[in-house]
Amino acid sequence: MGQKANPIGVRVTVNKDWRSRWFADKKSYGRFAVEDDRIRRWVKERLYDAAIAMTVIERHADMVRLTIHAARPGLIFGRRGEDRKGQLEQDLRKMTGREVFIDVVEVRDPDRNAQLVAEGIATQLERRVSFRRAMRRAAELAMERGVEGIRIRVSGRLGGAELARSESLHMGKVPLQTFRELVDYGFAEARTPAGQIGVKVWICHKPDEKAGPTWVRKERSHAANA
Repeated sequence: MGQKANPIGVRVTVNKDWRSRWFADKKSYGRFAVEDDRIRRWVKERLYDAAIAMTVIERHADMVRLTIHAARPGLIFGRRGEDRKGQLEQDLRKMTGREVFIDVVEVRDPDRNAQLVAEGIATQLERRVSFRRAMRRAAELAMERGVEGIRIRVSGRLGGAELARSESLHMGKVPLQTFRELVDYGFAEARTPAGQIGVKVWICHKPDEKAGPTWVRKERSHAANA
């Protein structure tokens, strides 16, 4: 029986950072964890057009701070003086019962972000674009942006087929079993008339660059290596 681990979870404290940064006792931990999941789902649904790559949640006493990484931050702030971010903070205060502040970080290269690539492929599948064409186009764009490798896997009733199956595309190198490699992972679902299609994307970045805001760089001392 195959056992698969999330590529982000197994790299936490190695070269990835936590996406929920807070401490709680046993009584509050479960409530805070469920609340974090509700907040992320709400932000993703409310700001889907802004291309949300990740939401980092920090808690300090009765205050919650969200750091939203988005490819289109302008859609979060609003247009022509529209205080959309303030309205979002107000809605989240009603949901959580705490003071909420939102920070926005721009994702400068969405073609190299695994979550945004997966959502882009899912959007194309919903528009009835050929899955092979969508996968190859996304992989070529990522390789042109200078990544080490990319792996894409789609599963479901591809092309409206009677039976569900899986198709994969692999370019470059993506060593999933090497924890020190900077591997990013994203997952999205496409809702098509034939059913849901799952899209998984793994992107391996070069070791001499920061591929995103969650990478953690740890320098080993000479004494530790001795």
